[in-house]
Amino acid sequence: MPEISILNEQDLRALVPLDREAVDCVEEAFSRLAGQGVVMPPVLRLDIEDANGEVDVKTAYVPGLESFAIKMSPGFFDNPRLGLPSLNGLMVVFSAKTGLVEALLLDNGYLTDVRTAAAGAVAARHLARPDARHAAILGAGVQARLQLQALTLVRSIETVSIWARRDDSARELAQWAEELQLEARLCASPQEAVEAGDIIVTTTPSRTPLIESGWLTAGQHVTAMGSDSEHKNEIAPSVLREVDLYVCDRQSQCALMGELHHALEAGLVSAEASYPELGAVISGDQPGRQQAGDITLCDLTGTGVQDTAIATLARKRASATGAGASFTS
Repeated sequence: MPEISILNEQDLRALVPLDREAVDCVEEAFSRLAGQGVVMPPVLRLDIEDANGEVDVKTAYVPGLESFAIKMSPGFFDNPRLGLPSLNGLMVVFSAKTGLVEALLLDNGYLTDVRTAAAGAVAARHLARPDARHAAILGAGVQARLQLQALTLVRSIETVSIWARRDDSARELAQWAEELQLEARLCASPQEAVEAGDIIVTTTPSRTPLIESGWLTAGQHVTAMGSDSEHKNEIAPSVLREVDLYVCDRQSQCALMGELHHALEAGLVSAEASYPELGAVISGDQPGRQQAGDITLCDLTGTGVQDTAIATLARKRASATGAGASFTS
């Protein structure tokens, strides 16, 4: 049997930092998703309500890539009370030609963090105004930091307005932002942060909207990336009717678990309507922002093509450097 590579979190952090190549890798994955031949089944999710936990399983086969990944991603949101991280997980990489296991990526959710942040950068690259300078971040966890870092890869961000439920977490994020040479400001409410941003990113597991109707103004872009299950909701459903352009990562998936799901459930948009997907905007098959004054919203629920793409990048870099260990099953 062929050897199976094992890469741990330390290996993967060294191999796959959040850089422009990671952003380009995820962008290409979205572009391929807009084409033909990608096989991406619906997300499998197991809810464990007693522990405020869930486990998502995502995968995709992308023609042209020699491998595909299956990712198992637990999220147990009471874990910080136990001194444990909320997110965890691993990816298993298989040969797209033989189906044999090629690698175990024991990343503890790190690669998911990177590919999610990269998707936020891709959304901003194609939907935010080119002259956007001011970011607003709602939330102050790991993904809040990575989303802000990702924005600096695609836009010349100068300032960031921060709101989080925990003041200490918001202060820590502000201090970290200053290390990126950004001017950081703490906000007393989500609305205060939203009003200050050219690009607004929501990064929480909130079950109630953080952005309400009437808050957004001309020229702003919103990336909503926290609603990756049907009970999560960061954007008031009526906001989808107020924006000039709503873009989803995968319409069928957003209709089940994204911000679109809540708008459909509220009867504010039609189930028969068709919305542009991010990959189609990237490829030019669908229009993106048309005017500087447009308000745009991108609904990111996390797709299997992102996981296969980032896992493939990790494998490529590991092969080139000889990183990790190996065994034969």
